[in-house]
Amino acid sequence: MLQLNVSGMTCGHCVSAVKRAAGEIAGATDVKVDLGHGLVTVGGNPDPAAVRAAIEAEGYQVQGA
Repeated sequence: MLQLNVSGMTCGHCVSAVKRAAGEIAGATDVKVDLGHGLVTVGGNPDPAAVRAAIEAEGYQVQGA
């Protein structure tokens, strides 16, 4: 399981964008986004750098991994 702190999320649209971006990475399963805590959890065995890059490409800042 991969856990990332993501800043810049402010609404439901942000949650959807981050969830979609992380979920498109090979090996990613069961993506959960906690808007209140800025925490993204990705199950499976995805490449952490690829997940980070996908989220950052949506315009959010990622700490961790």
